[in-house]
Amino acid sequence: MAIVRSFKGLRPKPEFAENVASPPYDVLSSDEARERVKGNPISFIHVVKPEVDVDPSIDLYDEKVYNKGKENLKRLIDEGFLIQDKDDCFYIYRQKMDDHIQTGLVAVASVDEYERGKIKKHENTRLEKEKDRAKHINVLNAQAGPVFLTYRATEDIDNLIKKVMDDEPVYDFTAEDGIRHTFFVVNKKHLIEEIKNAFEKLDCLYVADGHHRSAAAARVRNERKIKDAAYTGNKEYNYFLTVIFPHNQMYIMDYNRVVSGLNELSKEEFFEKIKEKFNVMESGKKGNPYKPEEKHNFGMYLQGKWFHLTSKSGTFDEKDPVLSLDVSILQENLLNPVLGIEDPRKDKRISFVGGKRGLGELEKLVDSDAFTVAFSMFPTSIEELMAIADAGKVMPPKSTWFEPKLRSGLITHLL
Repeated sequence: MAIVRSFKGLRPKPEFAENVASPPYDVLSSDEARERVKGNPISFIHVVKPEVDVDPSIDLYDEKVYNKGKENLKRLIDEGFLIQDKDDCFYIYRQKMDDHIQTGLVAVASVDEYERGKIKKHENTRLEKEKDRAKHINVLNAQAGPVFLTYRATEDIDNLIKKVMDDEPVYDFTAEDGIRHTFFVVNKKHLIEEIKNAFEKLDCLYVADGHHRSAAAARVRNERKIKDAAYTGNKEYNYFLTVIFPHNQMYIMDYNRVVSGLNELSKEEFFEKIKEKFNVMESGKKGNPYKPEEKHNFGMYLQGKWFHLTSKSGTFDEKDPVLSLDVSILQENLLNPVLGIEDPRKDKRISFVGGKRGLGELEKLVDSDAFTVAFSMFPTSIEELMAIADAGKVMPPKSTWFEPKLRSGLITHLL
């Protein structure tokens, strides 16, 4: 069973939607966010990254930052830019990026189901980041950024979603990055009930992106439950804000790696070591990057040249859903044993580059001497993600880069 619930969403008046909607909090640095809000006082960045409105010398986790976010949310409500629906609704959120279209249900999901493992995870969380998101929820008394969930697609749900989109959208705009965002309100009671019942037939949901937000929602619920003498399982803090997409509409891009230094190896020694586990071929020069076209193949850019690396048979466990991932193969057979990167979460010599920035970005980073070598990856599939979650295992860090990103500010769940 997958429990999803309608709710009274807080959202922009239609004429303000495009200016309110913002990138999620974790795809912009603080400096980028400060630039982005110039000339736009109603951008939701003021709520999800409120450090833009305090002195840059103040620590990101200072109480003043969270209080500023609360103040900014209240201002957007008081000045009439955001309004709350009077009745419980579902919402439909469609995104179009070039030829790719994905359409998801906006709903609140059950913290109980998350804690029971019916909403399955595939990543570990960092305690500091989890506490930060929980503090943000507690101080604002709102969930301001949705968790990106997925499920195994069914024809029943597909047909219900299509039925909703026969109506006029409340928002329909193309953002500055070229991605089109279309938003529908589902307020017909019979449709709400049909959607709810259709989701109850699913075995489970999966967290695609937003592990820290979902963990933070559970943390907040458990803290409030202890303090709430009139606790019931139906209070708003028992649920968390989500957008839920069918798995066959998910678009995962490559998540590439750049590394500083060759671990004190000469170029010749480096190549000798990687040839133990990979077949290596030169594939092109700068400007002609190698983009892997199938699993277990990698591109490598070093000293102005691209190389094609193919994993040798028997160098990884093909039956293990985690160890057979390309990110695991690169880590276990090259990054750790050859370049000495034991923990990619902590080692400052490695950085990660989302596929949206293109392979030219890898060349740029290496040619600038900021890094020494770059690796282009074949994207992890949604099927691999679900298999790992089903097995109760965890992916290595930076395994998936989902596009397009969900805009913040189009919908908020008040607690």
